[in-house]
Amino acid sequence: MKLEHYFLYQEKRIYYRIKGKGPLVLLLHGFGETGSVWDQALQTLGTDYTILVPDLPGSGASEAINDMSIEGIADCMALLSAQHSLAPHCLIGHSMGGYITLAYAERYPNRLKGLGLFHSTAQADLPAKVETRKKAIDFIRTHGVPAFMDLAIPGLFAPHTIQEHPRLIKKQLKEAHNFLASSVVSYYNAMMNRPDRCKVLEKFDHPVLFVLGHFDTLLPKEDLLRQTTRTKKSYIYTMERSGHMGMIEEPEKTNQILAMYLTRVFG
Repeated sequence: MKLEHYFLYQEKRIYYRIKGKGPLVLLLHGFGETGSVWDQALQTLGTDYTILVPDLPGSGASEAINDMSIEGIADCMALLSAQHSLAPHCLIGHSMGGYITLAYAERYPNRLKGLGLFHSTAQADLPAKVETRKKAIDFIRTHGVPAFMDLAIPGLFAPHTIQEHPRLIKKQLKEAHNFLASSVVSYYNAMMNRPDRCKVLEKFDHPVLFVLGHFDTLLPKEDLLRQTTRTKKSYIYTMERSGHMGMIEEPEKTNQILAMYLTRVFG
């Protein structure tokens, strides 16, 4: 099977990679990232599952679409998944990708057999967070995307990662510098405007994966643990040496967690 593909959505080109055989699993990246954050998962899990990793609209090699809301991007992902499998599948999202995952589950619940929130939350932004995002938009418009990412990206990692593996931060900064300001602003507006989706967790009939970062300052694990009680069945893991970027900081553990969860989802 060819690894790299494009498909048209609203006459816009959406880039994705797909590998493997078996049940379909979509891995969605977060804000300021591309699908490359899931590189090791794509290579490892593709032996047992069909792993589909897109660049979300407006990220990497994918063009922005007309509706860049969380819901609009979820609809785009729904069409992409339908092109590859009509059977119930699994969707796992990192950070902003988790917001899209929840919107997908709300709109297409019968199409999912599992969902995962990887350093992500079902709660809407609190007022203080909205103000922080508004200030970020102002900064981007004044100083540009690279200057903003230089400030934002390092804080996503655990302190020891910054000290011991600076190349990981440099790699993320290199990718993040390529984002268009219009896409970054669209993402911030989408995140600010998304509703609380804790009810989605309560209604979901299948196992939900929660992955927390011990050093995650964006989404402290204490806050996320409270959400795990709202599901009918949860699998909860803490990445003890990670901040907000466990897929990169602890890739082997990430693959172990995903493999264990997918075994429970698909049997």
